[in-house]
Amino acid sequence: MPAQDDMREAMLAAVPNLRAFAVSLCGDMDRANDLVQETLLRAWAHQDSFEPGTNMSAWLFTILRNHFRTEYRKRRREVEDADGGYAERLTSPEAQTGHVEFGELREALLHLPPDQREALILVGASGFSYEEAARICECAVGTIKSRVNRARKKLAELLTIELEHEAEVEHELLIRRAV
Repeated sequence: MPAQDDMREAMLAAVPNLRAFAVSLCGDMDRANDLVQETLLRAWAHQDSFEPGTNMSAWLFTILRNHFRTEYRKRRREVEDADGGYAERLTSPEAQTGHVEFGELREALLHLPPDQREALILVGASGFSYEEAARICECAVGTIKSRVNRARKKLAELLTIELEHEAEVEHELLIRRAV
């Protein structure tokens, strides 16, 4: 055990210089003490990688500097977020929910009569005007408006959507189409 005792003594002898170096790196005594403590713990845990006869202080200084740089890089990417507001803004909606809702929409569309489904998709999802949809379907504009209105109401019923305005279904279709 004399080798471990020698190593321990050499490490403890380097502590004042390690502390001074750590303070020069971070400028904070508490943080410097933490750096020195972590350096000594890492050195002790990896003492088998120290080559006897080499400079113990240089080895310890290298460990301290590397640890400081690693933590510095890590902290540079961190953002202080005490109230959680920043993290809350970074969250994204679950992808699964959109997929499930889109599947429900497709299923509900299949329950619409074909003429209503066609009119709703042309006006609501494809963005055609009533006039353009009427030309495509070869019918009157009033007929397209009626089909779209009935399709919206039936779709809302099938999806159990409570509407304040009929246009919300059209908006919902556009959003779901984008998913």
